[in-house]
Amino acid sequence: MEQNSIQMAKLAISALEDKKAEDIKVIDISEVSVIADYFLIAGGTNPNQIRAMCDNVQEMLERAGFMCKQIEGYDTANWVLMDFGDVIVHIFDKENRLLFDLERIWRDGKIMDAAQLQ
Repeated sequence: MEQNSIQMAKLAISALEDKKAEDIKVIDISEVSVIADYFLIAGGTNPNQIRAMCDNVQEMLERAGFMCKQIEGYDTANWVLMDFGDVIVHIFDKENRLLFDLERIWRDGKIMDAAQLQ
Protein backbone atom coordinates (compact mmCIF):
# COMPACT_ATOMS: atom_id res chain seq x y z
CA MET A 1 0.00 0.00 0.00
CA GLU A 2 1.30 3.40 -0.92
CA GLN A 3 2.15 5.90 1.76
CA ASN A 4 0.27 8.53 -0.29
CA SER A 5 -3.00 6.65 0.23
CA ILE A 6 -2.52 6.63 3.97
CA GLN A 7 -1.54 10.31 4.00
CA MET A 8 -4.60 11.21 1.88
CA ALA A 9 -6.91 9.21 4.12
CA LYS A 10 -5.53 10.78 7.30
CA LEU A 11 -5.88 14.30 5.87
CA ALA A 12 -9.43 13.59 4.74
CA ILE A 13 -10.34 12.21 8.16
CA SER A 14 -8.91 15.29 9.83
CA ALA A 15 -10.89 17.53 7.48
CA LEU A 16 -14.08 15.59 8.21
CA GLU A 17 -13.48 15.73 11.96
CA ASP A 18 -12.95 19.50 11.73
CA LYS A 19 -16.51 19.81 10.44
CA LYS A 20 -17.99 17.44 13.05
CA ALA A 21 -18.57 14.44 10.77
CA GLU A 22 -20.38 11.56 12.44
CA ASP A 23 -19.30 7.91 12.55
CA ILE A 24 -16.26 8.07 10.29
CA LYS A 25 -15.32 4.64 8.97
CA VAL A 26 -12.43 3.53 6.83
CA ILE A 27 -12.67 0.50 4.57
CA ASP A 28 -9.40 -0.87 3.26
CA ILE A 29 -10.40 -2.24 -0.14
CA SER A 30 -6.88 -2.61 -1.53
CA GLU A 31 -7.04 -6.41 -1.37
CA VAL A 32 -10.49 -6.75 -2.94
CA SER A 33 -10.67 -4.03 -5.61
CA VAL A 34 -8.54 -1.99 -7.98
CA ILE A 35 -10.89 1.00 -7.65
CA ALA A 36 -9.00 2.51 -4.72
CA ASP A 37 -7.06 1.63 -1.59
CA TYR A 38 -9.52 3.16 0.88
CA PHE A 39 -13.15 4.17 1.11
CA LEU A 40 -13.88 6.76 3.78
CA ILE A 41 -17.48 6.95 4.92
CA ALA A 42 -18.82 9.76 7.07
CA GLY A 43 -22.19 11.13 8.09
CA GLY A 44 -23.57 14.63 8.21
CA THR A 45 -26.75 15.99 9.73
CA ASN A 46 -27.87 18.41 7.00
CA PRO A 47 -26.93 19.55 3.47
CA ASN A 48 -25.01 22.60 4.67
CA GLN A 49 -22.80 20.52 6.97
CA ILE A 50 -22.26 17.91 4.25
CA ARG A 51 -21.16 20.60 1.77
CA ALA A 52 -18.88 22.15 4.40
CA MET A 53 -17.27 18.74 4.98
CA CYS A 54 -16.77 18.31 1.22
CA ASP A 55 -15.26 21.77 0.87
CA ASN A 56 -12.90 21.16 3.78
CA VAL A 57 -11.77 17.76 2.50
CA GLN A 58 -11.12 19.16 -0.96
CA GLU A 59 -9.26 22.19 0.37
CA MET A 60 -7.03 20.20 2.75
CA LEU A 61 -6.15 17.49 0.23
CA GLU A 62 -5.51 19.91 -2.63
CA ARG A 63 -3.33 22.03 -0.36
CA ALA A 64 -1.27 18.87 0.21
CA GLY A 65 -1.05 18.26 -3.54
CA PHE A 66 -3.81 15.65 -3.94
CA MET A 67 -6.28 16.72 -6.62
CA CYS A 68 -9.89 15.62 -6.64
CA LYS A 69 -10.69 13.82 -9.88
CA GLN A 70 -14.44 14.03 -9.55
CA ILE A 71 -17.20 15.05 -7.15
CA GLU A 72 -20.74 13.71 -7.45
CA GLY A 73 -23.82 14.69 -5.46
CA TYR A 74 -22.60 18.03 -4.09
CA ASP A 75 -25.75 19.95 -5.11
CA THR A 76 -28.22 17.62 -3.41
CA ALA A 77 -25.80 16.83 -0.54
CA ASN A 78 -27.48 13.60 0.54
CA TRP A 79 -24.64 11.39 -0.75
CA VAL A 80 -21.49 13.07 -1.95
CA LEU A 81 -18.73 11.00 -3.54
CA MET A 82 -15.27 12.55 -3.81
CA ASP A 83 -12.77 10.65 -5.93
CA PHE A 84 -9.13 11.28 -5.07
CA GLY A 85 -7.91 8.19 -6.92
CA ASP A 86 -6.52 5.93 -4.20
CA VAL A 87 -8.97 7.34 -1.66
CA ILE A 88 -12.70 7.76 -2.25
CA VAL A 89 -14.66 9.79 0.29
CA HIS A 90 -18.39 9.17 0.75
CA ILE A 91 -20.36 11.67 2.84
CA PHE A 92 -23.96 10.70 3.56
CA ASP A 93 -26.97 12.08 5.33
CA LYS A 94 -28.43 9.61 7.86
CA GLU A 95 -31.19 8.26 5.63
CA ASN A 96 -28.97 7.53 2.63
CA ARG A 97 -26.19 6.03 4.72
CA LEU A 98 -28.63 3.48 6.08
CA LEU A 99 -30.18 2.91 2.67
CA PHE A 100 -26.95 2.29 0.73
CA ASP A 101 -25.04 0.63 3.60
CA LEU A 102 -21.59 0.67 1.98
CA GLU A 103 -20.10 -1.01 5.03
CA ARG A 104 -22.19 -4.10 4.21
CA ILE A 105 -21.61 -3.96 0.47
CA TRP A 106 -17.83 -3.71 0.94
CA ARG A 107 -17.65 -6.16 3.86
CA ASP A 108 -14.92 -8.12 2.04
CA GLY A 109 -12.68 -5.13 2.72
CA LYS A 110 -11.22 -4.45 6.14
CA ILE A 111 -13.51 -2.09 8.05
CA MET A 112 -11.65 -0.02 10.59
CA ASP A 113 -11.92 3.14 12.61
CA ALA A 114 -9.86 6.15 11.62
CA ALA A 115 -7.46 5.56 14.51
CA GLN A 116 -6.39 2.20 13.03
CA LEU A 117 -4.98 3.80 9.87
CA GLN A 118 -1.20 3.37 9.85
